[in-house]
Amino acid sequence: MKLKQFFEKHRGALLWTLFFTTVVVVFLLGLLAASINERRAEIATLFNNKKVEIKGIEARNEIWGENYPREFETWKKTEETGFKSKHNGNIEQDVLEMRPDMVVLWAGYAFSMDYSAPRGHYHAIEDVRRTLRTGSPMTDTEGPQPATCWSCKSPDVPRMMAEIGIAGFYSKKWGAMGPEIVNTIGCADCHNPENMNVNISRPALIEAFLRIGKDVEKATIQDLRTLACAQCHVEYYFKGDEKYLTFPWDKGMTVETIEQYYDSIGFSDWTHKLSRAPMLKAQHPDYELFLLGPHAQRGLSCADCHMPYKTDGAIKYSDHHLVSPLMNIDRTCLTCHRDTPEKLTGYVTDYQDKVLEIRDRVEKELVKAHIGAKYAWDNGANEKQMEPVLKLLRAAQWRWDFAVASHGASFHAPVETQRIMAHSLDKSYQAQLEVQKVLASLGVKGEVPTPDISTKAKAQEYIGLDMKTLREKKEEFKSVMVPKWIEKAKAGKKLI
Repeated sequence: MKLKQFFEKHRGALLWTLFFTTVVVVFLLGLLAASINERRAEIATLFNNKKVEIKGIEARNEIWGENYPREFETWKKTEETGFKSKHNGNIEQDVLEMRPDMVVLWAGYAFSMDYSAPRGHYHAIEDVRRTLRTGSPMTDTEGPQPATCWSCKSPDVPRMMAEIGIAGFYSKKWGAMGPEIVNTIGCADCHNPENMNVNISRPALIEAFLRIGKDVEKATIQDLRTLACAQCHVEYYFKGDEKYLTFPWDKGMTVETIEQYYDSIGFSDWTHKLSRAPMLKAQHPDYELFLLGPHAQRGLSCADCHMPYKTDGAIKYSDHHLVSPLMNIDRTCLTCHRDTPEKLTGYVTDYQDKVLEIRDRVEKELVKAHIGAKYAWDNGANEKQMEPVLKLLRAAQWRWDFAVASHGASFHAPVETQRIMAHSLDKSYQAQLEVQKVLASLGVKGEVPTPDISTKAKAQEYIGLDMKTLREKKEEFKSVMVPKWIEKAKAGKKLI
């Protein structure tokens, strides 16, 4: 009754209030509609008035840049290497110089020669040419690496696969593809030029999904914003004499199930030079570990954090300057988390500190186990006696490598990464105990002699590397072969 009386008394004022509110709402909706239409119109104009028509696999990123200058300009920023967080960044760093224990851990494998922190995508071609790991091939048939090593470095890879076949590409030597693989990671790696949809260009991902009953063609747009990265940021191996790039996901994607897969096929990457253990080398299982972390489990994609949106007028587009989210924390973390940049950065480094504390302990104990195993062999141990040692060394180092080879694992999945590291540390101690049992059975007393491996140079000398010769050959390769590759590519209009 009182409400009715109030309405009758103030009817005029209420009607005027309703009228003006309606006008304001309609005006704001009109602005929103105009903004949406303007944005759609600008996008349509941009897409329908392309300067060049791109057909097929166009590996030259500069051509795409004529049509999509905003994205191209941000992509070019991957050339910059000035970002430094508490742990790494995108600056050039010699990891073996910082952690010489890794030289011993990879004794007999190419990573013991050269291992640097990853820089931006812009440098992918340059870095794979200059690393000692790819050797110094002066002909198309020299080793040591297959063409498969180019797989994630360039949009020229799918172009060549289309020309000579997938298996045909993998079966060639790395040096044979030098004049062809010349454009660094870019547009055609991830986009269909006809509609600019995210495109999976690498067959290994498609094949791996098919083997576990999944179809990439049915992936959602959000899933594709991660799968585009998973084409390369994964664990893989070169299968058979053809060196066919294969993702070992048939039994699952965890560190244990991938190990089971490798064990079931009797695979090892190399035999350790000191301990003689059949070793596994993890590549960079970023996707596998990301899936086990809190961000993936809440539906985020790689692009949400590593390619945050930018605006230019009415255009909203993804920033293609792929870098640590900490560099753009206002457009990454702060879009979801209500906290200060300082606190958010602190959370990240706290996760990293804890994982790296365990990592450093593991590396020391693993080195002791390998050196101890060598000492046992030198004192007459036989294969039967050493079998438990070698099995534990393989398992311990696989877990350590799975965690450290993954870019950002300590943040992407901190709990899982610490679990893996803890298991690695446990198996490293077990391996040392088994070594002591072998030495005791041989009547060897006293401590295992410890070599001086306090620097990269000393560690490389200890495992028998002739670094002077390796570097001289590489310098000759870079001064003779690389210019020939570039000249031939430009003559064929494959490089701008």
